Amino acid sequence: MEFTSDDARAHYDAVREVLDGVVVGLDFDGTLSPVVDDPEAARLHPAAPGALLELAEVVRAVAVITGRPARQAIAMGDLDALGNAMLDRGAELFVFGQYGNERWSATEQRIRSPRPPAGLASFERELPAVLRSAGASEAYVEEKGLAVAVHTRRMDDPVGTFERLVKPISALAERHHLTIEPGRNVIEVRSGDMHKGHALRTFVAQQEATGVVFCGDDLGDVEAFEAVRTLRADGLPGLVVCSASTEQPDLVRLADVVVDGPQGVVDLLAGLASRR
Repeated sequence: MEFTSDDARAHYDAVREVLDGVVVGLDFDGTLSPVVDDPEAARLHPAAPGALLELAEVVRAVAVITGRPARQAIAMGDLDALGNAMLDRGAELFVFGQYGNERWSATEQRIRSPRPPAGLASFERELPAVLRSAGASEAYVEEKGLAVAVHTRRMDDPVGTFERLVKPISALAERHHLTIEPGRNVIEVRSGDMHKGHALRTFVAQQEATGVVFCGDDLGDVEAFEAVRTLRADGLPGLVVCSASTEQPDLVRLADVVVDGPQGVVDLLAGLASRR
C-alpha cells in the first residue's frame, strides 16, 4: 500500500476514525477479481470473501459497483451467500450493476433494472459491419442487456485492435445517442444517464454515511473517484484507492492510495477491518 501524498495519509486516518459509519464501494474486475482473457471466467480473489466478512464487522455497508450486469457479478462472486454472511456480521452488501442502473441488496435478494436504452438494439445490428471494416471481426462482443462491450484482449494485437476500434465505435454510438466507456482492452457502449459516481453518491446519501472509500482500477471508475473527492470537499471523510495495473497507469495520479491489484485491495480491506 502506497500513499500518494501526506494529505492522502491524513484522509486514510480520517476514514479510520469513523469506520462504523463508513460505506465502501468496490469495482469488480481488476479490483475484487483479477482481470482474465475470458470475461465469463472472472472470479473473486480467493481471499476477498474473508476480507469482506471481516470488514462487515466494522463498517456500515459495502457495495460492489460494476459495469457487469448485477446478476452476472452476483453469480461470479457468489455474492448472495456472501451477502447473507455479511449481514450476520453487521453490514449489508449491495450490488449496483451496469454502472448503477441495476440494484440488488442482500436483504431484498432481487434485482431492480430499467429498460434497455433506446438505440442499443440498432447499434448491435450495425456493430458487426464496423468490426469487419476495422479488421476485428473476431473481437468478443458481450451483450449485457443494458450495454454492449467489445473486448480485444483475445486478439493477436489487443492494444492495436483497441486503438483501431475506438473511433468507429464512438461514431456508431453517437449516431444512436449512446456513450462509450473505454477500458482495459474493452470498449463499452451504454446510455450516458448513469455512471459509478452517481451510484456512489446515492449510496452514501441513502446510508447516511459518515465516510466513504472507493476502490477501482479502470476509466469507468473515474466518476466514482471524483465523487469521493467532491464529498470530501463538502466535509465527509473519504479515501480513493487505485488497484494499479500496467494497463491503466493514469488512474494512479487520481488516487490517495495505490495498491497492487486485487491482492493489494484485499490487504487494504483487511487493514481497515483490523481496527475494531
